Amino acid sequence: MVQRPYVIDTLISAKQIAARVEELSKEIHDEFDGTDKLIVVGLLRGSFVFIADVVRELDLPVEVDFLEASSYGNSTESSREVRILKDLRGEIAGRDVLVVEDIVDTGFTLKHVINMLHAKGPRKLRTIALLDKPSRREVDVKADWTGFEIPDEFVVGYGIDYAQRNRNLPHIGKVRFLDTQDGEH
Repeated sequence: MVQRPYVIDTLISAKQIAARVEELSKEIHDEFDGTDKLIVVGLLRGSFVFIADVVRELDLPVEVDFLEASSYGNSTESSREVRILKDLRGEIAGRDVLVVEDIVDTGFTLKHVINMLHAKGPRKLRTIALLDKPSRREVDVKADWTGFEIPDEFVVGYGIDYAQRNRNLPHIGKVRFLDTQDGEH
């Protein structure tokens, strides 16, 4: 795949993210206070930085597991077909579960994962998404907690990629594609 040239403009700073993660973690702690173990399920790959930060802020007994779902591949648009590439290793029946998602866009991935996990019989299932693009929603789904609502922009950073690049940025950046016909690089 040939990538179009692009630049990244900061949309949400690392400092803003850290402050919001701290706030969200307090709310999650209150929701699950008293649990014998919270199973935190990260949706790979985009959520790995977010899940690490959330888990470090939780003063609860926590187990971490991962699901890998894909509806994008190397594209900037959802295919609307959700494929589970890696399922949970542990059991969640009768347990408290928090699903951590990087971004809710069309909603297909989160809706599919929620339905799949509900079928496994958790005691309580809640969801958190770092980013939400409600203007792009095509299915009726909403995370229980959201870090930031963003406009319909293609974003990278803080674990979120474009064709496996830019995950390592400490902030969320808006991808701005350059018009190569105008001589910009």
